[in-house]
Formats: sequence, structure tokens, C-alpha cells
Amino acid sequence: MKVSVCMAAYRGERYIEEQMRSILSELRAGDELLVSDDAPGGETERIVRSIAQEDARVRYLCGEGKGVVRNFERVLSAASGDVLFLSDQDDVWLSGKVEAVLREIERGACLVVHDARIVDESLHELAPSFFATRHSRPGFLHNFLRNGYMGCCMALTRPVLERALPFPPDLPMHDQWLGLTAERTGRVCFLPTAYLLYRQHGGNVTGGKTSLSQKLRWRRSLLRALV
Repeated sequence: MKVSVCMAAYRGERYIEEQMRSILSELRAGDELLVSDDAPGGETERIVRSIAQEDARVRYLCGEGKGVVRNFERVLSAASGDVLFLSDQDDVWLSGKVEAVLREIERGACLVVHDARIVDESLHELAPSFFATRHSRPGFLHNFLRNGYMGCCMALTRPVLERALPFPPDLPMHDQWLGLTAERTGRVCFLPTAYLLYRQHGGNVTGGKTSLSQKLRWRRSLLRALV
């Protein structure tokens, strides 16, 4: 199974090299790491292209400046792998991540989401388990009401991706959409082992808190898309 890692970047120069190198250490010769840069022409592009010159598994894509959801749609659409891992620009992958996820997919899972350790910008631990903070577990209704699908901890098979693309208009969250699509496609696996350092800092593009009214608007949009 070929692995495609799909990273959506936006002015990520502070942490992106560390993240890319942690990913590349997990990949095999025939795999690929695609980075779609939603603000091309800056330092992020320079860093990614520099790494691509030394490692042919890296592909740089110019984003269209349409925001994180559409940027993920773009990079996922460009991937050629059988299994697609989502990645943010500022986390750190831990050893064994790809092997553990592929093992569950070989056992029949169509989507795998693993736990993560929450850390600060210097990688000091803030919480040992993202799952514990979100009460994460499988289940369509549970994840519709309280999303436990964090994109940076997810990998999906191509049949799930083909069912999920193109993303519906006004989609609020790409990771929840992919997770709920997988719940309707086959077996979803929640791995309790942390295979990622989930970095929290002032510049996070995703992972911030939202108001109740915003959450309600998102649920309405998701419901329309699912129906």
C-alpha cells in the first residue's frame, strides 16, 4: 500500500521543517509527502522546496488561498496513495505511527484515528491524551455531536476519499466530514496509543475554541451535506 501524507500549510515556516522531517523518517521509498501552501511565495515555500531537492518523495503545491478546508481538499485530490494521512504543519510525528495505522487498515479499517499528546510550542507536555480531553470514540451520532476526529491524527483509505470528494460547499470542518463519511463506509478504528505531539501555540490555524453559535451553524452545514 502506497502512503500519501497530505499537509496543508499556511505561513508555517516556524515549525514546518521539524514536522516534515519527522514525517519523512516514517515513510518508505515509494511513499510521498505533499505540501499545499496556501500562501506561496514566502519562507514556507522556500523551506519545502529545499527539502524536496534532497528528497524526491516531497511534492510542493501552490494553494489557492481559499482557507484550510479547501487547501486540504486540494492536497488530498492531488495524492496518489492507497492510504492518505492528513498532516498539519506544526506537529511532530512519533515513531511507529505509519506501521501501526497500516496494520489496522490491513485488518479491515477504512479510517484510523490515533491518540496524541498535547504539547506547548516547545514540546512540553500539557496533557498526555487528546482522546481523554475529547472523550473520543467511534460512532456516527457521537462524532456528529462532539467531533473526535482530529485531522492530524487520521488516515483514510482511497474508497473513503472517493466518497468524500468533492467537499460540499460551506463545509465547516474537513476532518469531521471525512470521519463521518468513513463511519458510513466501513469500520473505523480509534487507536489509544499517542503517535503525535499535537503542538498548541498562538498561531494554530486549527484546533482553537469556537462559540456555541458557531458550533450550531457548523452542525447545520454538516447535516445538510450528509443528507
